[in-house]
Amino acid sequence: MTSGGQRDKLVAAKEAWARAGRLLTGRPDPERARRLPPGQRLVSNWPVLDLGLQPHVPTEAWTLTLDGAVASPTRLNWNAFLALPQTEDVSDIHCVTQWSRYDNRWQGVPTSVLIDLVKPLPSAAHVILHSYDGYSTNVRLEHFAGDDCLLAHTHDGVPIPREHGGPVRVVIPRFYFWKSAKWVKRIEFSTVDRPGFWEVRGYHNVGDPWAEERYG
Repeated sequence: MTSGGQRDKLVAAKEAWARAGRLLTGRPDPERARRLPPGQRLVSNWPVLDLGLQPHVPTEAWTLTLDGAVASPTRLNWNAFLALPQTEDVSDIHCVTQWSRYDNRWQGVPTSVLIDLVKPLPSAAHVILHSYDGYSTNVRLEHFAGDDCLLAHTHDGVPIPREHGGPVRVVIPRFYFWKSAKWVKRIEFSTVDRPGFWEVRGYHNVGDPWAEERYG
C-alpha cells in the first residue's frame, strides 16, 4: 500500500507514458493473427498493479449494485451472487504496461446473466464499472456482453486474492486489463459514455490490444 504522495507520483508517471506514447510499436494486428498482441511480453507470474490502495472487502460485507438505464435495478449480496448461474472460462490477460499472461482459468457469473437480470433499456449503450477503491472505467455494452466476460471470484482454482481484486473482479479479456475493474461494487448501465479513471488521463477509450489502443 502506498501513501497519497506515492500514489500521485504513480498516476503522474502513467499520464506521462500516455503523452509520450510509451510502449507503442506502430505494428497493430487488427486481424488478431497472433496470440500475443504487438508490444507485449509473456510472463508466467501475475504482476500486481493498483492505485496504491487495496481495499479489504470481506465477502459478508460485499455487495454489488446494478442500476442506471435498466428496467430492474438490483443489489446482490455475496450469497445472492453465488446463487446466480456460474461459469468457468479460460482466457489471456493483456496489461497496458506491456505484459501478457496466458491461460487464466476464471470462475464466476457471466455478464450475460447480469444483463438478463436487470434488463437494460434500449437506450443503454455503455457500462460504467465502479470499484471499492474509487476507481472507474467505461466499456461499451456490446463489449461487456461478450461470451468470455464474467464477474470472477476464482482464479486458477483459488479465490481471487485481495491484491488482484478479490472478492470479485470484472474480466473482459479482449481488451487491455485496466478495463477489467478490480473490487467491483457497482455496474452502471448508461445511455451516454463516461470515461473512467485512466481514460480521462490519456488512455484509450476502448483499449483493443491488437490495435495497440493504449492511449487516446
